[in-house]
Amino acid sequence: MTILSAVIGVFMAMMVFFIRMRASKKPASLKKIILPPFFMSTGFSMFLYPPMHVHVTYALFAFFVGTLLSYPLIVTSKFEVIGKDIYLKRSKAFVFILIGLVLLRLALKSYVGMYVSMEETAGLFFILAFGMIVPWRIAMYVEYMKLHRSLDDDSVLT
Repeated sequence: MTILSAVIGVFMAMMVFFIRMRASKKPASLKKIILPPFFMSTGFSMFLYPPMHVHVTYALFAFFVGTLLSYPLIVTSKFEVIGKDIYLKRSKAFVFILIGLVLLRLALKSYVGMYVSMEETAGLFFILAFGMIVPWRIAMYVEYMKLHRSLDDDSVLT
C-alpha cells in the first residue's frame, strides 16, 4: 500500500507540473487563482467517515507544516505583465522544489504511517496539502491584484 501511495504521489506531482507549465502559456485570472482551494476543500468531507478522524492537535500541526512548506511555492510563483495581460512566470526552480516537496512528503508519510492508521495518515496529509495551497494561493492573489491595479493605473494615464 505504501508503494501504491508513493506512485500516486509522484503521478500527482507530475500532473501539477504539467498543469503549471500549460497555465503559464495563458493569462492568469482571479478565478484560476482562487478556485483550486475551494475545489480542494470538498475533500474535508472525508472526515465524515469515522476512521478518518484525527486529533485536532495533529490536524493543526499538519496545517502548520503545510503552511511552512508553501514558502518555496510562494517564492517561485511570480507574475509578469505581457501586453495588457498578466501571466504566471515559468520558474526553473519550480520543478526541483516540486520534486523536493514530493520526496519530503513521501518520507514524512512513511514515518507518520508507522504511528497512526492509514486513514488518519491520509487525512493528515490532506490537511498538510491544504495548508500548502491556501497560503500559496493567497500570496498569488495579493501579487496578482498589485499587478492588476498597476495595469489599471497605467490605462488611466494613457
